[in-house]
Amino acid sequence: MIKRIAMLPGDGIGPEIMAATREVLNAVGEFKFDVQQIGGASIDAHGVPLTAETLAACRRADAVLLGAVGGPKWDSTNPDAPRPERGLLELRKGLGLYANVRPVRPLRQLYDASPLRRERIEDVDLLVVRELTGGIYFGEKTRTSENATDLCSYTVKEIERVARTAFNAAHAKVTSVDKANVLETSRLWREVVSEVQDREYPHVELEHMLVDNAAMQLIANPRHFDVLLTENMFGDILSDEAAMLTGSIGMLPSASLGDREPRAPGLYEPVHGSAPDIAGEGIANPMAMFLSAALMLRNSLDLEEQALEVESAVERALDDGVRTPDLGGAASTADATRAVLYYL
Repeated sequence: MIKRIAMLPGDGIGPEIMAATREVLNAVGEFKFDVQQIGGASIDAHGVPLTAETLAACRRADAVLLGAVGGPKWDSTNPDAPRPERGLLELRKGLGLYANVRPVRPLRQLYDASPLRRERIEDVDLLVVRELTGGIYFGEKTRTSENATDLCSYTVKEIERVARTAFNAAHAKVTSVDKANVLETSRLWREVVSEVQDREYPHVELEHMLVDNAAMQLIANPRHFDVLLTENMFGDILSDEAAMLTGSIGMLPSASLGDREPRAPGLYEPVHGSAPDIAGEGIANPMAMFLSAALMLRNSLDLEEQALEVESAVERALDDGVRTPDLGGAASTADATRAVLYYL
């Protein structure tokens, strides 16, 4: 049966890197693509960042690929104005996706592109697992002329299920990140994660780390980490920090996953944003999108061989010296795509 992929190009450089990724996918298999709008593009066309039709199409798909959402065109301080990022949050919620998984493995070809010394990033292989449905992003919000509030809220169930995702992915250790010395939600987080480990994963080491220390250790000693588990906002920040270990945020893929039974279609996207400053110039790095597609092939479509082919082609293109501007080179999006396609 031909696998169905919902493609959401989105905004900024999203359509450019999605078109390149479609070429790569066509080189390794036969798929049915369903292209839909999200984010600012959807606001322009329909007045909302995610339509019911787009959500339904994603639910029908075996997996969802997303380019990027957002841009200054849709920025507003008006709390009633539709925001592109809301479409992504609603999509994750509508698909039942609660765990964002971001592998961070600096490639040897790009060691010298990292702002950190080579000896600090060699052999780094960590995974950031970020909770997606709770926390301050989804809490009740208020706004008056004099003040504003954002409620940070978590349930035991929300913490338990993302903790299981982290423990299942761990080779040896889970580092759970919180701010338990200040926040009540973090104290609940720490208690529940400890209970899940004690009850279900006693063979996996668990350590707790305050978020400010975790931010420092990611730079000072990134090899310390195996799986880094954290709540929504902390994970949003720390995963972007971790991306710079690879030399460019343009190299980091991600997956948003839900329950295996019934299986939710995973959502796969590069960590970088819509980069409106370079949109339309043809210089965006498509490799994080390619690597996100490889995660999709592996995790949602059960096509491990094809996933390895894509990952190998990216590394061989880098071996050949292909570097887009974010990596210090002059290769265009088309150049990088051709270099990867050459090895598929």
